[in-house]
Amino acid sequence: MMEPMIQSLSYWLSEHPSIIGFRWNHSQIWGSTWSFLITSIAGYIALSVLIRLILAVFRCRKPIPLGPIPAIHSLGMALISITIFIGILFSSAAEIRDTRWFWRKSKTPLQWFLCFPLGTRPTGRVFFWSYVFYLSRFLHLIRTFFAILRHGKLTFFRLFNQSILICMSFLWLEFSQSFQIVAILFTSLIYSVVYGYRFWTGIGLRSACFPFVENCQVLLLGCNLVCHVGVLFLHFVKGGGCNGIGAWVFNSVLNAAILLLFMNFYVKMHMRKRRVVVPVVVSDDQEEESTSAKEIEKKIKTINLRAAPIKRCYK
Repeated sequence: MMEPMIQSLSYWLSEHPSIIGFRWNHSQIWGSTWSFLITSIAGYIALSVLIRLILAVFRCRKPIPLGPIPAIHSLGMALISITIFIGILFSSAAEIRDTRWFWRKSKTPLQWFLCFPLGTRPTGRVFFWSYVFYLSRFLHLIRTFFAILRHGKLTFFRLFNQSILICMSFLWLEFSQSFQIVAILFTSLIYSVVYGYRFWTGIGLRSACFPFVENCQVLLLGCNLVCHVGVLFLHFVKGGGCNGIGAWVFNSVLNAAILLLFMNFYVKMHMRKRRVVVPVVVSDDQEEESTSAKEIEKKIKTINLRAAPIKRCYK
């Protein structure tokens, strides 16, 4: 029962002719040119700023109701992310099976995941799913518009993060960059969990008692950092070199910038929570101290009242 299902899934996700015959080409593939990349990022930033300015001009302080649209978007993104994860996992196994004869003397399958051999071209199964991942990045941009309409917030970090992630996905394909398989595996897996959680809370179910999404992003950034160190080690220590190392260096600088910005946001978020929690605790203690002091004063008064007639008798 399971074996035919896995075979069918493997065919549609890694053995289909359109997947095997994929080739990154500026003249035939939609969104594959530098002009498209620059125009789309500029349009995204301009549209976001325009919506925020319109809300500011009309002084729309109340959140605009979007109904079930954010929950439907989260469900769709969760399904797309898990499909990309399974697809690139099956495709990577198929690529290792078909091309291992070419690089088995110099690399292991684990090293191939992190470091493509020199001369690798953006063709075949793995780069098909890298292209799907690149296109899915544009669907992630919709979350920015949701945030503006519902909360009236537009931060530099959100614009920078989304724009850079699209740029990095483009560079993976343009320069057949090493490290992209592991990055897509980790990112699509984490995003499937995050968007599943957003759908869960979007339909009114109970949320986690800790910042779930932020912790998942910290985990993803930590995994990417470890993998970047692995690529660096394989390129300089193991010898032979990794394909697209120039794009990888640029990618690493952008990842470092995102990491610094996110950690700054993460620390500020926790500092705000502490500032909210500490006064409450202090006020509770003060209330307890004040109530206990009042109780003592009441007891002293009652004792004095009871002792007053006794003193009069002795007089």
